[in-house]
Amino acid sequence: MKAHGFIKESSGLYSVSREISEQDILNAAREIISRKFRRGATLSSPQSSIEFLTHRIALLEHEVFGIIVTDHRHRILASEDLFTGTIDGASVYPREVVKHVLRLNGSACLFYHCHPSGVANPSAADRHITQRLKDALALVDVRVLDHIIIAGAEHYSFAQAGLL
Repeated sequence: MKAHGFIKESSGLYSVSREISEQDILNAAREIISRKFRRGATLSSPQSSIEFLTHRIALLEHEVFGIIVTDHRHRILASEDLFTGTIDGASVYPREVVKHVLRLNGSACLFYHCHPSGVANPSAADRHITQRLKDALALVDVRVLDHIIIAGAEHYSFAQAGLL
């Protein structure tokens, strides 16, 4: 799909005669969303986190497990993919997660991972690792805000489901 449109340049908004591709639109959307989640931005709602993560990991063909680390006011300190796996799993090491959060001096965090299968429901292993990470981080006074699973256009929030 092609569309005529506008592009924003540093000096203002200009009409362009060239066609804008879907990829151009997706790239612009990614840039806008990543600005919302830059260092110092605040995690304002589960929905905004889901929106950000959907654009970041929804189309991956392998599992990725990551973390968004925040300070005590939920301002983002870092957002990083920590572990990469295969089509149906990724090994997650609580020790490495705790080291990562402490290195950033985080007070809270949000976990995320993708399900390339397109099914967002958490597996028993997802529930187990979430609890292990929550317990490990509680020992160092770090709060787990959520664990979000992205599966294409579907998502699952542990916090919204009352599991945290």
